Amino acid sequence: MKVVHDWLKEYIGDEAPTATEIAELLTFHSFEIEEVVSVGEDDVIDVDVLPNRSADCLSHRGIAREISTLTGKSLVYDPLATKPEMSETNKLKITIENAEACRHFDLALITGVTVKESPEWLQRRLKAIGQRSINNVVDATNYVMFGLGQPTHVYDADKFLKDGDVWHFGVRLAKGGETVTTLGGDEYQVDETIQVITNEADGSYVGLAGIKGGAHAELDGKTTNIILEAGNFAPSLTRKASQKLRLQTDASKRFENGVSTNIILYAIAELTRLILEIAGGELEGYAHARPVDINNQSVSVTLSHMNALLGLTLIEGEVEDIFERVGFVYTKTAEGAWEVTASFERTDITIAEDVIEEVGRIYGYDKVVSVVPEAVPVVEYNHRHYYSELVRDVLVANGFSEVITSSFRKKDQIQLLNALASDKSYMRSSLIKNITESLDKNAAFTDLLGAEDTRVFEIGTVFTKDEDTVKEHMSLSFGVRLKPSGYSGKEDKVLQGIVTALQEALGVDINPALEKGVAEIDFSNIISSLPPVTGYDSVAVAEEISYKAFSSYPSMSRDIALWVTEGTTAEEVMQVLGEHSGELCVRTSLFDEFTKDGRTSLAFRLVFQAPDRTLTDEEVNAIMESIYKVAAGKDWDVR
Repeated sequence: MKVVHDWLKEYIGDEAPTATEIAELLTFHSFEIEEVVSVGEDDVIDVDVLPNRSADCLSHRGIAREISTLTGKSLVYDPLATKPEMSETNKLKITIENAEACRHFDLALITGVTVKESPEWLQRRLKAIGQRSINNVVDATNYVMFGLGQPTHVYDADKFLKDGDVWHFGVRLAKGGETVTTLGGDEYQVDETIQVITNEADGSYVGLAGIKGGAHAELDGKTTNIILEAGNFAPSLTRKASQKLRLQTDASKRFENGVSTNIILYAIAELTRLILEIAGGELEGYAHARPVDINNQSVSVTLSHMNALLGLTLIEGEVEDIFERVGFVYTKTAEGAWEVTASFERTDITIAEDVIEEVGRIYGYDKVVSVVPEAVPVVEYNHRHYYSELVRDVLVANGFSEVITSSFRKKDQIQLLNALASDKSYMRSSLIKNITESLDKNAAFTDLLGAEDTRVFEIGTVFTKDEDTVKEHMSLSFGVRLKPSGYSGKEDKVLQGIVTALQEALGVDINPALEKGVAEIDFSNIISSLPPVTGYDSVAVAEEISYKAFSSYPSMSRDIALWVTEGTTAEEVMQVLGEHSGELCVRTSLFDEFTKDGRTSLAFRLVFQAPDRTLTDEEVNAIMESIYKVAAGKDWDVR
């Protein structure tokens, strides 16, 4: 949410904190700040509003109210403070098909407006948040949405076919097989799951409810009479429709996050006031349809629960002061609990923990003092953890690295009802495929790592199906790849040695399923057969190590075999190679050595890699040529 500092001052007043101070306040108490930048004459704060606060804080007024709470200073202007008085007109009519899908729907009729360019202040504020100015009336709808968080739309009343003497609006689910043309001229196919706004005079669709207004009755320079619309649409229905149409808008983002139904009155009144101010005209009146009222319910919370959860020792006066600052209404019960009701725009306060979170963040998490917990004797030992660590120690000692792979597969036994993606639709029933994929991906890095082969293992949960019962159990899988090109058949002998080591460590027989260099066992069954754990083994403190970022670019290997003079050691040759191979050489290892006819042959593998680019053959060959010259100078023959 891009927030214009000058716009905030409309609500906070001229004594508002600077943009930098506001960013710091919000960072420590409310939201992350992406950046603070200058756009023309304006300072703009990019606020990363969390989903639970999108209902009220995807708006300048919401952010201003947050700043007011944090500073303890009242807003100088709050358009939500006083409920507006609204005169009704019989020239507008509303029919709502499903009250749960469309909870509120309001209209206003204004005649005699002049559609023209927006005033400079309005254009500047919209430009600062990345919005294009269209005309004074349309700009007013955007200004109210970014100001109060309630999307609105406007129609040319003279282009909107009447039903007798009235303009008759409808809100319902589409019939399907039809299209809606939105502002900008894009067409969208709609079905029975998508809610639309209709002209009941002819049944035509005039907009996608909660997502985007239609091109029907679009304003132009000749428009003089307009109808304003503000609705409140079910969050889940709006989100699903937006995803199905692949059309996410500023309006849909606000509706899908549950903007309050009660804000409509204030928003349409504010829009009317602004249009009359910048476009002239006369208000004929309003029409309202409110089949469902959704009001915030009171939440019960106690001081003891609050202090226990926050780790603080707050007193009643401090808590009640925060309630008043944040705009919560509260009463004290006979049992000593508070019954707290949030202001209508705060739809996120539904349980005691929500209230406690508000108190904690306003009070300041920096005031929570760290307390070292008291050491207590261990009274229960985790059977699975103990033996999992034992297995890890054995495998790591034998050169294995642990991997953690995805629990989801493209195809398997158990399908998810609501998959995250098409290639993650099933739960894994085995670790073998994941371990095999990990070997395939990492086998090419043996030279870079200085390893003779690739060895990985995983201890993880798998899911199988027995008739209609889904079973979850632990599985252990480990695999070996002796060469990068794939399974050679020799890996199974290595695995048998690992199985023997595990059997000796656990004291039980293990009969793994083998599949091309990968073994898997039902670890749950193994653990259940092992003796109870009576204590944890002491663990030696590991040496401190420093992390160094690795290169994401591919490595290149070169081999060099040398006949060296008598008495020359491999260490001496390796030192010379290191001095002349340069910074691009990240590893040098001896892989072959033999003596014949009084001479010794030493074979080394040099691995080259750059931190910022992919190396070329020309670069590496040039380094190798320089090494050959050095070798010749020491009377070493390159084989």
